[in-house]
Amino acid sequence: MTTCSCRTKPHKDLVELVYLLKNRGMIILDEDRAIRKLTQIGYYRLSGFWYPCRRPLFDEKGKYLKDPVTKMPVRDDNFQDDISFDDITDLYLFDKKLRQLLLDAIERVEIHIRSVLAHELGRLDPLAYQSECYINPNVMKEKRREDESVYSVWGEWKSKQQERVLKSKEDCIVWHKKGQKEIPFWVVIECWDFGLMSKYFENLKRSYQEIICGQVGVPNIKTFRNWLTEINTLRNSCAHHSRVWNHTMSNAISMKGTEEIEYFQTLDLTLESRQKIYAHISILWYLVKKIGPSSTWIEKIADLIDSKPAIDSCPFTSMGFPDNTGFPREKFGLPITKKTVVA
Repeated sequence: MTTCSCRTKPHKDLVELVYLLKNRGMIILDEDRAIRKLTQIGYYRLSGFWYPCRRPLFDEKGKYLKDPVTKMPVRDDNFQDDISFDDITDLYLFDKKLRQLLLDAIERVEIHIRSVLAHELGRLDPLAYQSECYINPNVMKEKRREDESVYSVWGEWKSKQQERVLKSKEDCIVWHKKGQKEIPFWVVIECWDFGLMSKYFENLKRSYQEIICGQVGVPNIKTFRNWLTEINTLRNSCAHHSRVWNHTMSNAISMKGTEEIEYFQTLDLTLESRQKIYAHISILWYLVKKIGPSSTWIEKIADLIDSKPAIDSCPFTSMGFPDNTGFPREKFGLPITKKTVVA
């Protein structure tokens, strides 16, 4: 017999959960469909999408009560008026489609940067990724952990890289391993993931970082490092099916060094918006259109954003956009159209 801690919420079956939602004010027209969706998606997973729809609590001065840790408004269990279960599941599907489009852009960016790294450093030395002469001496210095073990940033990167090579099933890498041949840069990079790639760039000496930045069109090294880190975080969120549409990122996207770039001058990327998906879309499009000038990715993004379910408590500004009129097409040079429903 399984025992349960008194601090753990009691388990409820699906019928009880539907009743709970209705009792808290959610509109559920088709209870059988609601049960089916809770089975497919999960109550707790969907709760992240309906959380903004719960009634906020106010202090005696009429201001939002905020959690002392998260600084986010504290909410009642009951829902605001006119919150529909169908709208919540539509918002969930909207987020899924958004993640798929984001991964499409991230893939293009990742493959392009991998190609640039392999080409620019590979022509200097086919085995440059193994050589310390391209690496910032600071990341090769030994450090000591709390448990007294010694490590270096470069040493840890090399270990992870070697582990990727050993586990790789890529035909080109398997062929080199079987023949006991040295694996050139343009081959080994096929088994790198985004994180390994971004860390390698971070470990490079400044002169080599400048070469890569010049090739991808980002004028500031620290800014590009920040972009790689934040894109990798977003990639992991999308790959692990985490909610992204209104998520507030831990770090703000850096715009340092982009002040003279006309594209960024029109986007209204405030500090708050640089922690939202709007900023990620902006930098991804900046990189994607340099890779493929004829890409229509931003049009697909705009159409999808404008198809977001119309829920008052889930506005476009929650995504970091300047206002609640929809995707700011004019800022991206797109014609203004009526909202498009994406099937």
